[in-house]
Amino acid sequence: MANAGCGSPATILFLFLFQAALQKGAAQYPVVSQNLATDNVSVVEGEMAIISCRVKNNDDSVIQLLNPNRQTIYFRDMRPLKDARFQLVNFSENELRVSLSNVSLSDEGRYVCQLYTDPPQEAYADITVLIPPGNPIIEARDEVLSEGNETEMTCTAMSSKPAAAIRWMKGDKELPGKPKVELTYDRMYTVSSRLAFTVSKEDDGVPVVCIVDHPAVKDFQAQKYLEVQYKPEVKIVVEFPQGLTREGENLELTCQAKGKPQPQRVNWVKVDDDVPSHAVITGGDLYIENLNKSYNGTYRCVAANAVGESYDDYILYVYDAPTTTPKPTTATTTSTTITTIISYPEGDKDTAPSTEPAAHDSRAGEGTPRTVDHAVIGGVVAVVVFAMLCLLIVLGRYFARHKGTYFTHEAKGADDAADADTAIINAEGGHTNSDEKKEYYI
Repeated sequence: MANAGCGSPATILFLFLFQAALQKGAAQYPVVSQNLATDNVSVVEGEMAIISCRVKNNDDSVIQLLNPNRQTIYFRDMRPLKDARFQLVNFSENELRVSLSNVSLSDEGRYVCQLYTDPPQEAYADITVLIPPGNPIIEARDEVLSEGNETEMTCTAMSSKPAAAIRWMKGDKELPGKPKVELTYDRMYTVSSRLAFTVSKEDDGVPVVCIVDHPAVKDFQAQKYLEVQYKPEVKIVVEFPQGLTREGENLELTCQAKGKPQPQRVNWVKVDDDVPSHAVITGGDLYIENLNKSYNGTYRCVAANAVGESYDDYILYVYDAPTTTPKPTTATTTSTTITTIISYPEGDKDTAPSTEPAAHDSRAGEGTPRTVDHAVIGGVVAVVVFAMLCLLIVLGRYFARHKGTYFTHEAKGADDAADADTAIINAEGGHTNSDEKKEYYI
């Protein structure tokens, strides 16, 4: 029952009897694996497995390798078994190493390393055959999605051993799925995972990836890109003017709309009123000439597609036309800096501009800070300068009337004195007459 290179029939018979005696002894004595060692092996179907029986401190005892049916694969360096997939890799006093090529699922099981000692020793090597799954398959319930809707996807990995694990990634974020494992008739596993999530417009073009984890394969995955439709995004851009909108000027607005699918219809309306009759609307552009305050109000751009419609508003506030105020001149060289603060009542929003600009509000100057009317500032400056001139004239006349000479009669007696002592005596004597000592000053 052996191949021709394995020895004579007498040798085969001897091996058979020797193995029977060994198995009988192994049944009578407990198994002790003090000097014999081996390792479990995991191998992918179709690849090669290596079984190694190692002996420590061998005393010339015989080593042999048995298959799961306890048939001798190798006795020392001889192979009684006909299966040519088993080949001797190394044989020495301390090791018997055998290779098994083209491994199949039927080769799975427990292999036995035997050492002929008293009592005999055995060590066990379990061969596990790994079968990779087939290519993962992603199935989507909806091919085209709309923002805000929920969708489902299913990923399936078939015929693997052991069962595979499935993970989901949407972009760079991992999402939890619901796995399901089925065992088929041929001891294979089919695994599926179901993923449910709600899509947004940001998900358009984002890949959803099904990743299959299995010890037999690496980087095994399938992906599907999301196609999400969403309603338009609308934005009004002021082309002219760049600052405040004033009477007599022109207004030009552009409506920018983007969506999926691209909106085919863009309309301009005025909230609670009609668009001025002479306004020109061309596609997404609105043009109004010769503005006046009757045009004040909220202008709305509306865009729509198959998913829905959106809009953006522009609040028009027309200011008075600018007036020219003559620059006041003065004869003085004094430079005066005047800071004017004008406050408006909170409730008078129709007549006074707000200090906090709202989006697309012409009272905000569309991106420029709101300022008070220059005519008002010029008038206030003129009044202040005029008041200062009047004050300077009054002060000048006052000083002209009260200017004079400063007189004192403190030492009146010194005029007729012959010397200084006499002058002092005369001056001191003059203190008695209080009516003659007076001082006049301004």
